[in-house]
Amino acid sequence: MTHSILHIDASIKPAGSISKDLTRAIVDRLRGAHTDSDLIYRDLGANPVPETDAAWIVAVNTPADQRNAEQSEIAALSDQLIAELKAADTVVIGLPVYNFNLPSQLKTWFDQMARAGETFRYSESGPEGLVKGTRAIIAYSSNGTRLGSDIDFASGYLRHMLGFFGITDVQFVASDHFAIDAEASLNAANEGIANLAA
Repeated sequence: MTHSILHIDASIKPAGSISKDLTRAIVDRLRGAHTDSDLIYRDLGANPVPETDAAWIVAVNTPADQRNAEQSEIAALSDQLIAELKAADTVVIGLPVYNFNLPSQLKTWFDQMARAGETFRYSESGPEGLVKGTRAIIAYSSNGTRLGSDIDFASGYLRHMLGFFGITDVQFVASDHFAIDAEASLNAANEGIANLAA
């Protein structure tokens, strides 16, 4: 059975991105174990998806058969991003930490997919995620913001949004003190990758 991988990078660096190096290593490990895997790749730093705005909220809440051409185009991208996420057995996300939080490009990717009836639904017991059975592996990189520390506002948000969509199998590998000890920071991340179940 084909294993589907969705690979998301969010670094704005054109070269020398640690998070990109780590996501590539994770994807290589997964593809080595699943030789028949399918891969969809999005580089949100180089090719960001549009921010949501008033036109977006109108478009995605207009029935498909009533949308004009512009609304259909706006909704089509959102639909495509959701379809990519739902089709993935594993989603690999690069999480470079900028100013203690995630890149705006990565938040916009989540914003494009946060649609009631598509990735979650409201129930009497509260919101329920609709993306089931997907595993997420997060490559966390930072010069000095330690994963899970009081100043890490990135990983908790990412874990919450994935869980909100229904993805609760979430693992992190981290190079989180690169500016302090580059070698140790990368060694820790690579050890985390080596210990991942493929």
